[in-house]
Amino acid sequence: MARRALSCALAMAAAAFVVPASTAGTAHASPPGTKDVTAVLFEWNFASVAKECTNRLGPAGYGYVQVSPPAEHIQGSQWWTSYQPVSYKIAGRLGDRAAFQNMVNTCHSAGVKVVADTVINHMSAGSGTGTGGSSYTKYNYPGLYSSPDFDNCTSQISNYQDRGNVQNCELVGLADLDTGEEYVRSAIAKYLNDLLSLGVDGFRVDAAKHMPAADLANIKGRLSNTSAYWKQEAIYGAGEAVSPAEYTGTGDVQEFRYAFDLKRVFNNENLAYLKNYGEGWGYMSSGVSGVFVDNHDTERNGSTLSYKDNANYTLANVFMLAYPYGAPDINSGYEFSSTDAGPPNGGSVNACWQDGWKCQHAWPEIQSMVGFRNAVRGESVSNWWDNGGDAIAFGRGGKGFVAINHESSSLSRTYQTSLAAGTYCNVQAGSTVTVNGSGQLTATLAANTALAVYAGKSSC
Repeated sequence: MARRALSCALAMAAAAFVVPASTAGTAHASPPGTKDVTAVLFEWNFASVAKECTNRLGPAGYGYVQVSPPAEHIQGSQWWTSYQPVSYKIAGRLGDRAAFQNMVNTCHSAGVKVVADTVINHMSAGSGTGTGGSSYTKYNYPGLYSSPDFDNCTSQISNYQDRGNVQNCELVGLADLDTGEEYVRSAIAKYLNDLLSLGVDGFRVDAAKHMPAADLANIKGRLSNTSAYWKQEAIYGAGEAVSPAEYTGTGDVQEFRYAFDLKRVFNNENLAYLKNYGEGWGYMSSGVSGVFVDNHDTERNGSTLSYKDNANYTLANVFMLAYPYGAPDINSGYEFSSTDAGPPNGGSVNACWQDGWKCQHAWPEIQSMVGFRNAVRGESVSNWWDNGGDAIAFGRGGKGFVAINHESSSLSRTYQTSLAAGTYCNVQAGSTVTVNGSGQLTATLAANTALAVYAGKSSC
């Protein structure tokens, strides 16, 4: 079973990392502050994350970095071993407590806040010795949990139309914690508070859908900082008993439909359909939604685009960062042929685009849009244009303008913008364009390329 115990999200079963409305503290409807883009450095070790905060994330304008689960976990090279904790010590393959503390301090010095991926729904699926030396069996973790701390249902989740089955039984065979119990709640809160004491700014709550919203609200209410950013994994499923919207009261909820539909639109439909993307498509409100083009689960199970989709993937990320819906995550992982494959070099990143590290957060087309998003924050969509097919353009008030040509041939046209007259850097191409006194911009875009300009960026 241990081999199949993927991160909650890997089986679409995994899900809502959200919390209920009754929680204490402030629910942040997107990361607080003026920079809401998170670089998700999947399975990067803490020393490599620290360097990236200094060298790239801070200068590029990323507001947050999300790190993989820091807790001690089962041994093994597969990525999903990180999602089977065996204690709450910071003793995983990505680094020890000192490395984690140094990473947080370094990232803060670079102006980047830290979100920790946290696994609190379950423990492991087997027995052995953890990455930090702790011995364990499936229902016994000495000094932490024993059999009474787990739910009575010891069979796998089999019916997503049954709330009790989803929230009390075992996700892909993982020992399911009884988060309704006082002791379990206090133990989880102690772990999260330990991370807060090291300077962590927020949490991604893995498999939130598999815990009652009230339980998560109770746990969050025990935090030393109840205003810490809180982002919950809750996969939407039509007709399912548990809805992601149940968790919006305590923080953001990941809106999986956003990523699922982007794949369909970019692969098979027309970009023109994106004019009212977000609430207009029936999604949760922008203010409580975490969005992404892909994450570590979906890039492996094929439910979304991934780095393997080349221009479709790149342009989808450009659109996400340009369009004002949700708080975006940029997934940054590594090449894989086996969906189980763990990180190259045990998580050590010597340089981007070496040893299999894809570094999507550093792709020029994506990285340049982080500055765009920060510059146009608070501005609504203006001057929308589309050709009814796969070419679109829109402004963000008078602060920015983007055009995307997803057609198979080049496109030359004059766009109406709300920008002031002047010279602007097209950050997608590294060349300048001119806006005339009527707010018009003329450009030629090759197939599968984009243009993005914003106020304050006149030279390249």
